[in-house]
Parts: sequence; structure tokens; C-alpha cells
Amino acid sequence: MGFFHRMAWLGAMLMLGLAQAQTATADDGQAARALLEKALAYYHDNGDKAFAAFSRQGEFVDKDRYVFVVDTQGVMLASGGPSSALIGRDVSEVLGPDLRKAFKDALKTPEASGIQQAEYHWQNWADGKVERKHVYFQRVGERILAVGYYLPRASAEQARALLDKASNDLLKNEKATLTAVNSLKGGYLQDDLYVFVVDLDTRRYVGHGTNLRLINTDFAKIKDPDGKPVGEPILAMIGKQDVGEYGYRWKNPVTGKVEDKHAYLKKVGHFLVAVGYYSP
Repeated sequence: MGFFHRMAWLGAMLMLGLAQAQTATADDGQAARALLEKALAYYHDNGDKAFAAFSRQGEFVDKDRYVFVVDTQGVMLASGGPSSALIGRDVSEVLGPDLRKAFKDALKTPEASGIQQAEYHWQNWADGKVERKHVYFQRVGERILAVGYYLPRASAEQARALLDKASNDLLKNEKATLTAVNSLKGGYLQDDLYVFVVDLDTRRYVGHGTNLRLINTDFAKIKDPDGKPVGEPILAMIGKQDVGEYGYRWKNPVTGKVEDKHAYLKKVGHFLVAVGYYSP
């Protein structure tokens, strides 16, 4: 197989991986919503007696998706997941600010508004890590019934695909691409993936997908949270080759925790373009 055929094949595999990840997420969402609709119908027929069924392993638990119920005061009334240990307790603070706000907003809207959605962070009982979760919920009287599902972490393939996109766009239009990267909504921020760009002439950040405070700062002086150099060794590497990879520790913008990160690096003209993914 020739070089160009190999590149075409790799490109096709990357697109297939992205499509499969998007399909899996869509399937999870549909399954979570269906489980909530089933729980709502059961609650309609049984009232609070349904809590017992929601809180045991059975028809209201589907893999890592489960029904949970809180009241208007934030007390957990039922759960088919690990949060069952919190039944009877005020979980307002545990749910985090994003979900608390969504639930409070739901209490201000008519029940006829139907099923609503929000995102929050919760510990995944499969791996013990705090991960981003999407939740479907609906208010029924003084209760809020909900079902959430974990959103997948970005993969190495997705990181490489985003790096290729940013690199190609930068070659076409530097100004527009850097503006889009720094706008935080230009298509270069995808869940826990983001682009950062360094001007190799000045060795300073000119683009960053999550932290605009780094713009114009000296990349060579960047260190990880433990004080280990990150910028200097990356610059040394890209000074000898046009592409590279580098592993370090960095704060995950989704989980808010410092995690292992693997970055793909590419020299594009006088720019260093990088995208990293967080190790699962």
C-alpha cells in the first residue's frame, strides 16, 4: 500500500472512530431518556411507592444508567446507583452547582414543560473517577425524577483529528483560526479536547482553547502542577522535528482535576499547534 493510500486509510479510520463515538453517545442519550420515560410512567401509577423499585437492582437500572429522585429541598429519595447510600440525606451540595441550578430552574417552570436536560460531574462507579454526565429529568409535583449517563472521554484519534483540523485551518487563515481558538466556541473546544498554539518566534502563547490568561505568556516557562517543566522540553522537541508527542500532567477542564495528558504536537509555519487527550 502506497503512502497516499495509507494516509487515506488512516483518515477513513479516524472518521469512522469519530462517527462511532458520536453514535455511542446518541445511543446512550436515547437509552437514558427511555429509562426516564419508563420511570415517569411507573411513578404516575404508583406515586412514592415507586421509590422502592427505583432503589433496587432491576428494571430501572440499565448498565451504568439508573433512576434517581430528589425532592424540592434537595433530599435524595431514591437511587438505583451508588448514590443510594445518600438516600434520606440532603445532596444539594454534592450534586454540584450546574445541576443544582438546573433543578432550581425546573422548580420554577410548569410541570407541563416536560423532560429537561443538564450536565454535571459525578464519580463513575466503574473507574472511581469524577466524569462529566448528561442528565434527563422532569419535575413531578415536589419530586424531580432523573436519569443520567456518562459522556465518553475524548480519544487519541479525536485528538489527532482536531490537531489536523486546527493545523489545516491555520495554514488557510491564521487570524481567523486564532480568533476562533480563543473565542472558546469556534469548533476547537470539544469536551475535554482543546487546541493551544504557540508562536515559535516569540515562544509565547497566541491561542488557547480554555485559558485566555495564558495568551502572551512565555510558553518556555510553563510547568506542570508539580513544578516539572512542560514548555521547554516541548519547544526543544519541536525544534528538531516537525511533529511529536509529549506526556505530562495538567488540569482537565471537564473534571477540574489534574490528570495524565498525552499531547500531539505539530509545527505549522512559525507556530506550534498542539492537542492533548486525558488518559482514561
